[in-house]
Amino acid sequence: MSVWDDVVGQPDAVGTLRRAATDPAAMTHAWLLTGPPGSGRSVAARAFAAALQCTGTDGETGGCGRCHACTTTLAGTHPDLTVVATDKVVITVAEVRDLIMTSARTPSSGRYRVIVVEDADRMAERTTNVLLKAIEEPPPHTVWVLCAPSAQDVLPTIRSRCRGVVLRVPPARDVADLLVRRDGIDPAVALTAARAAQSHVGLARRLARDADARERRDAVLEIARRIRGVGDAVLAAGELVDVAKAEALAATAERDAVEKAELMRALGVQDGDTLPPRLRSQLKQLEDDQKRRATRRQRDVLDRSMVDLLSLYRDVLVVQLGATVDLVNAEHDGAVRALAADSTPEQTIRRMDAIGVARERLEGNVAPLLALEAMAVALRPQG
Repeated sequence: MSVWDDVVGQPDAVGTLRRAATDPAAMTHAWLLTGPPGSGRSVAARAFAAALQCTGTDGETGGCGRCHACTTTLAGTHPDLTVVATDKVVITVAEVRDLIMTSARTPSSGRYRVIVVEDADRMAERTTNVLLKAIEEPPPHTVWVLCAPSAQDVLPTIRSRCRGVVLRVPPARDVADLLVRRDGIDPAVALTAARAAQSHVGLARRLARDADARERRDAVLEIARRIRGVGDAVLAAGELVDVAKAEALAATAERDAVEKAELMRALGVQDGDTLPPRLRSQLKQLEDDQKRRATRRQRDVLDRSMVDLLSLYRDVLVVQLGATVDLVNAEHDGAVRALAADSTPEQTIRRMDAIGVARERLEGNVAPLLALEAMAVALRPQG
């Protein structure tokens, strides 16, 4: 057993991080872990943090996975580990200032104080500038580990002060093996889920364990066959947005209610009491944070739907070009071949481009319905 066991398909990255954890000459104070969604950036970051804190068992150090330091770090309870993983649109300046104050403290029990920022790409330029000085001149026992999809997603001033480690998309077979070993998933189901998730470990696990998630994905792929005209496209776009809103609400409603109840209790306000004017700003701040979280969740659901559609048209293009590679959506072979027969490779590429444009528009705060309507219209059959 090792802290690196769940970092699948990343031998080069693991080798670099493992050496740094055991060899002071290979160690530095700031790291930038980059890789596409699902490559395991956050898993690698936590494993690295555990390896840095590892006290070793049976003479093994650098992430034995069994000592108290390793187990508490992986569980997120080690006193000298701080992890920021926002579920809102951006990481705020206030949150970064809190991190900087934390980073200045001496480790209480571990070898290092490790600060992991899982969504470094969600910091605005002003926020990143606040962080710059702390990364440039950290205390001697503080290590920053930033994660982002690519180096270009963080400011040049930040990435120039970090050592970069690039993760790649792991092979689907490796992801499937992890699901079988860690979660006891049937090998065939695990492999199908890994391919459908395009090797995104978290999504593969969800698809393998949740029949409803598989049904929702199938419904998204079915949209490609249902769109025959502009009217169908408008209806399909509205359906995608409604499903995303419902899923975002379902994912956040219970947590929102608990947070509001806890705040009201902390403010000394009983159920049914009117909130005094002097306390309303705190409730407003909570509601704003919750709204940003729901917006982020909705965008993530919509983006995932578009990635699923991209995978379908990728398969269509594979069939049209006669490429000898595995289909991502092998269980939808009939639909893939029907779409391939009804269009040309040039039309398929234009459809994929339209989906890519919609993703960019959504990230740029274009109204989701407008972005998806334009995309869906482009997916209709062309004469």
